[in-house]
Amino acid sequence: MDFSYKNVSFLVVFLTAAYFFLLSCADPTEGFTNVPLTQENFEIQRPYDIPLEERYSFLNGTHRLWVYANDKPHDPNSHTQPRTEVRIRGLDYYSGVWQFEGHAFVPNGTSGATIVQIHGASHGATTIILRIYNGDMRYYSGQVVATDLYDKWFRVNLIHDVDGGKVTLFLDGVEKFETKDQGPGELHFKCGVYAAPANISYYMESKWRDIKIYKQY
Repeated sequence: MDFSYKNVSFLVVFLTAAYFFLLSCADPTEGFTNVPLTQENFEIQRPYDIPLEERYSFLNGTHRLWVYANDKPHDPNSHTQPRTEVRIRGLDYYSGVWQFEGHAFVPNGTSGATIVQIHGASHGATTIILRIYNGDMRYYSGQVVATDLYDKWFRVNLIHDVDGGKVTLFLDGVEKFETKDQGPGELHFKCGVYAAPANISYYMESKWRDIKIYKQY
């Protein structure tokens, strides 16, 4: 009798854990509608004095973006750090629930670089910034949200519920992080490499493929 009880208890614990694991791995795009993208939605921002092909390539469906620590900003009137980023153009949003999806690859050695962000907010310039430091992903320069991301493809899903005031991050289909946003504003998604204010590597690179935008109607 005691043996059976222990086995039943173990099975209940196991099934409960499996249930919650499956929930955490649910497709984050479920309930969203894909918003078609064209090449015109992809604006490439790079150092203003450098030809595009010296900081960006698009081959076999993969965007490769790189920048150096001593590069100039993307605009001669800007005082921001150097960047080479895809700016999703034509899908700026102010309300509702929106989602960015893309598969990213960050080579070993890239550090202190924002690889994905939501630009715009009521308070500050950005809603969320996700940076790579020594292979780990951090919320801005603070909380670690994922580790050991060098030299592998990983799927990024970033969901912004503007009306609910929150942002949720999924990596490879697993929820990794949730935070309050910085208030509504003129919002848009960006990905690539954008140098942090400090502690950056000389060379920074990320690759992106299968970039998609979703909206919840």
